[in-house]
Amino acid sequence: RRPESTGYTLTLAQPIYRPQNWLQYRQAEFQVAQAEASFGQAGQDLIVRTAQAYFDVLAAQATLGLVRAQKAAISEQLAQAKRNFEVGTATITDTHEAQARFDLIGAQEIAAQNDLENRRQALTLITGKEYGELKPLRADVRLAPPNPTNMESWVELAEKQSYPVQVQEAAAQVAALEARRASAAHLPTLDVVATHGQVGQNATTQSAVGSDVVSTSIGLQLAMPLFQGGALNSREREAAALSLRSREELENARRTAALTTRQSYLTVINGITQISALEQALVSSQSALDSNKLGYEVGVRINIDVLNAQQQVFSTRRDLAVARYNTITNQLRLKAAAGS
Repeated sequence: RRPESTGYTLTLAQPIYRPQNWLQYRQAEFQVAQAEASFGQAGQDLIVRTAQAYFDVLAAQATLGLVRAQKAAISEQLAQAKRNFEVGTATITDTHEAQARFDLIGAQEIAAQNDLENRRQALTLITGKEYGELKPLRADVRLAPPNPTNMESWVELAEKQSYPVQVQEAAAQVAALEARRASAAHLPTLDVVATHGQVGQNATTQSAVGSDVVSTSIGLQLAMPLFQGGALNSREREAAALSLRSREELENARRTAALTTRQSYLTVINGITQISALEQALVSSQSALDSNKLGYEVGVRINIDVLNAQQQVFSTRRDLAVARYNTITNQLRLKAAAGS
């Protein structure tokens, strides 16, 4: 009878000392922090983009409303020029000037309508919902300066807690640990290794008795890397260089955050100042329009003077509305730059 043997072997290894595995575990913690910071940054960006799209719609609505109001005012001026020409108190030039302005404002109205529709579609793209009317700002709105009022306080916040800085801080930690992992490849590893096996052989014509051997062993296994053709040294140098680059990128992220914060802060301050100037300019423009209308009626002003004064009033109103919307979104950008 031919000999036949069967058997099995089970081997269990439990690492005890593997510094690379521990460093990789710590890397995972910073990778989670990096992902959370990236998610936070995406949320901040969404807030700013949504607010910008919202106020773009309001600005387009204000522009269209002002264009239509200006169209109505020019229409009245055109009718008055025609009446004055018919009674002989004005030349045909006044009528032609008013007609040209009326035709031009008609083209501007079409452009404003198209722009409003485009702005509405941009808001729908972000929110996934179409809106009929949006709540506008109060007419008496007063925008306060940033709090705290010290620009450097905002810069300090940005350098510490802005999301791009948090992302790069975590990336720098991961790179530093990777450099340590590369160095740890030179260190020995220690494992607990347990083996259990069984081998059996049947009886044959040469051996009347079969055998059944069971063996179990447990011990420590020490492994020491000796030489791998310079691969470990190369990976160690590469990881060290990448860690240095990551630290420089962290410093660049802090500088960028500081620069962005300073720019946003100054933009908000300038916006508030511009709003005050435009509010005063609107009062002056309205007074100039009233004076030109009175002067036209008594014959000391011509029709083009009134049309230009009307244009100035409506342009100032539009600029004031846009300045308010821009200042609000710039305040949001300042807070986003500071991670707040």
